[in-house]
Amino acid sequence: MDYRRALVLAPHTDDAELGCGGTLARLLEAGTEVHVMVFSTASDSLPEDEPPDTLRREFAEAAETLGIPEAHCYVYDYQVRRLSYSRQEVLEEMVAVRRRVQPDLVLLPSGHDLHQDHQVVHVEGLRAFKDVTVLGYELPWNHITFDAQAFVTLEPRHLEAKWTALQAYRSQFELQRRYFSRDFIEGLARVRGTQVKVDIAEAFEVVRVKW
Repeated sequence: MDYRRALVLAPHTDDAELGCGGTLARLLEAGTEVHVMVFSTASDSLPEDEPPDTLRREFAEAAETLGIPEAHCYVYDYQVRRLSYSRQEVLEEMVAVRRRVQPDLVLLPSGHDLHQDHQVVHVEGLRAFKDVTVLGYELPWNHITFDAQAFVTLEPRHLEAKWTALQAYRSQFELQRRYFSRDFIEGLARVRGTQVKVDIAEAFEVVRVKW
């Protein structure tokens, strides 16, 4: 299916690239207009010596690397791990962007994601976008289980674009997060590709399909 406008709902600054960065690269290459909403810059999770706007700047660099225009990025400063305190405000931000963008594809955290902020974005995302195609991306370190029902096949250049974007997050490499490694990114892509008999892919939970 061809999509004109795609919107990614990212609880935190790096979730879009980690969960569906290769898919975003493929969509952009195909001419899809891509928008990203980030609800928390997670300043409380930074190393102590980092400025509070570090992740906001790193996200901007990652988006630019992928080719997402600054005007298509919507970044908010809700407190990390406290999105549940602002559910109505989060929903209203989504509704405002829905009116502006009118996406025909929405990518959001999987319904099986156990992170409290991700659960809020999933549920409120469904409220706001229940009338369009919605797919849930995987962040395996937050899952006990995941329903891999849809697969986006990728070329090496798409995975390379994802990895290049992730390298903008220098603060996360400093924290030595295990999922910020080329071995992990490539390994997961190869596992998902093997499931559908291609070299590499990203997998999604199908929440709703409108065709």
